[in-house]
Order: sequence, then C-alpha cells, then structure tokens
Amino acid sequence: MNIFEWTTELRLALALALGFLVGLERESTKLERSSVIFGGVRTYPIISLFGFGCAWLHHAGVAFMLPVGLSVMGVLAGIAYVTKTRAGHHGFTSETSALLTFIVGALALLADVWIAMALAVVNTVLLSEKTELETYVERFNKAEFLAVVKFILVTVIILPVLPNQDYTQFHLNPTHIWQVVILVSSIGFVGYLLEKLFGDKVGLWLSGIVGGIVSSTATTVAVGRIANKNPARAATALQASLLASSMMYVRILVLVLIINSAFLPALWWKLTLLFIVGVVLSFRLHAGKESGDTTIPDLHNPFEIRPSVVFAVMFVVLMIATKLIAQRLGSAGLLALSAVVGVTDIDPFILSVLHPTETMVRFVAMAVIIAMMSNTIAKAVYFAMLVPGARKETFIRFGIWATLHLPLLVVR
Repeated sequence: MNIFEWTTELRLALALALGFLVGLERESTKLERSSVIFGGVRTYPIISLFGFGCAWLHHAGVAFMLPVGLSVMGVLAGIAYVTKTRAGHHGFTSETSALLTFIVGALALLADVWIAMALAVVNTVLLSEKTELETYVERFNKAEFLAVVKFILVTVIILPVLPNQDYTQFHLNPTHIWQVVILVSSIGFVGYLLEKLFGDKVGLWLSGIVGGIVSSTATTVAVGRIANKNPARAATALQASLLASSMMYVRILVLVLIINSAFLPALWWKLTLLFIVGVVLSFRLHAGKESGDTTIPDLHNPFEIRPSVVFAVMFVVLMIATKLIAQRLGSAGLLALSAVVGVTDIDPFILSVLHPTETMVRFVAMAVIIAMMSNTIAKAVYFAMLVPGARKETFIRFGIWATLHLPLLVVR
C-alpha cells in the first residue's frame, strides 16, 4: 500500500528534481574538464519539464505532442552535435542524455514513478562514472570480452530452443542441463573477474579466496606452482590453498540452495562447520609482507564456451553413472563413486546427485561429504608434491580437515 498518492503536482516536482540531478552532473563535468557539453544545471531540468508538459498535453487529448516534442529534442540534439563536431569536439553522450531526460520527464507523469527515477539515476551514474568504466574496460582484455560475448550469445540462442522435457530412462532434460551449466559458469566467472581485477592489488591469500569461487582445485595447483618457483612464499601459498578450499563449501552450499533446497536441512550446518574449520586452519600461516605478483595465473576463464560444454558433458555422464550405480550397486556404490570423483572437480558430480528420491536423500548427503573429503585429500597431495618444503604442514592441516569429515557422515 502506498504511503501517499503520487498526484500531478508531486510528479511535476519529481520531473524537475530528476532533470536537475542530470543537469548537476553535466554542469560539474563541464567545470572539471573545461569541455563543450550540451546543457547544464538549467537546461536539463527544462528539458525534463518539456517532456512532462508534452506528456500532460498527450494525456489531455493532444496525442501528437509527445512525438512532436521528442522530434524537436532530436533536432536540437543533432544541431548541437554538428556544431560541437565542427569545433573539434566529439561524442554524443550529452545529447543522448538530453533525449533520455525528455523521456524521463514524460514518464514521471505517464508511468510508475520508479521507472522515471530508475532511468534518471542510471543515466546520472553512467555519465559520472566515465573514467571508472573506461578503467575497467582497459583491464578487460579482448579475449575475455569475446568469451563473454560468445557465451551470452550462445546462451540466449540455445537456451530458448532447447526442449524442456525428459528423455531416456535417466530423465535427461536439455533445458535443465544447460541451466546448470549457465549457473556454474556464472558463479565461476564472478570469481574469475574479481581475481583479474584485484589479484595484483591484494595478497595471495585473498586471491585464494576469490580463486576458490572458480575452482579450489585449480587454485591450489596454481598457488602451489607459485610457491614452487619462490619457496619463501610457501606459507602464504598454503594459506591461499586452505582459504580457496574453504570457499568450496560456500560455493556448493549456494548451488544446493539454488538447485535443490530440500538438501539444506541435511547439509547447511555441516558445510558451514567445514568452512569455518578451513578458515581456522589457515590462521598463523601468513609469512610477512608479500612481494611479486599475487594474481593466480592458471585459472581458466569459465565463461568460455569450451569449458561450459565440457562441464555439461561431465554433468550428463556423471548423472547417468550415478543412476546406474544406484540401481545396480545401491547406496554403497554411490558412496564409492563419490570417493573416486573427489580427485578432480566435484561440482558436476554433486549437481548430478541432487535429484534423488526421498529414500536416497541421506545417502546422497553422505556422498556429497565423501566427495568433499576426497577432494580435500587430493588437494593436499597436489600441493605437497609441488611444495616439498611445506609437505609436513600441508598434510597436518589438510589431514585434520579431512578427518573432521568422518563424524559428519554418521550425524544427521
């Protein structure tokens, strides 16, 4: 229920305020850069009021006023652009912003007020954050940009046309499978971007946390190679590996929440406890101030098409394998498979077993814990092989962590 009614008078005041917001940003930019900019703190409020007036006339029955008003604004913006170009200045941002401000003024009367406010605020943010946005673009190399574009295009094209129905006795649904791929790739890509943006500004330990969002196994191998080349960083690399492995539990918990929240009662407190244990085990390993690059170099871009397709294939294969093993060997076979898949990436396996019957929920929860325990042991072996000088400390900390999985297998 609205606290008050948005009357015509209030909407007029809103149109004026939103125009003033954009005009204030343009005026401050003009003063800072001493550049030629279309309009300022007076022009944009007037443009917004012009749009509001045209909308009011449209509402009163003079329907042609809105298109005429927008056309007039387009002509004025075009004249301003041509004049500015002849003076040696380029860019159509201010002129486009003026057209949008006209629309904001009209929408302040004709539509829900949140639409006009959202457009004006986003417009102001995009105008004011030009330098920051250009900085992000410079850090975003061409290969990564093309990877994002390809993935978005393929997702937008493929997902709507995939059949949303089950096939074969294994109930393989192409739409659901591709949705899982998009979900996992998106979560991984967030971590990848954070690592690319902040990896060279933060310590290796924080890069480990961010890398764990992508893949804790890949991060462990990557920081192990860093420590292998620079033994003085072994302690910090081990800390990064432990923190990356801790993020595995958070990542899986998020996936369980999204894919099948029915498992939360059986898993949420166990995964939370194991996450806390991993963080605690990483304490007292930081070895002073770091030197050198802290970006983890071996993390692949999970938004590429090929890794996504490989994940989809692994997901389907493991889904079929888990159902066959559950049918022929029962829960014991499923638990044995979970121990084996832990030596690699466990995400496809865990996601493949999150659709069981009610009688299998307990065993699937056990399989998830076993897979994580197996993966924890595997990462300890990988890191110890790469960093012999930290082998004892690695096995002690990862060993304690892996052992603490065992009591969770019998506790409901």
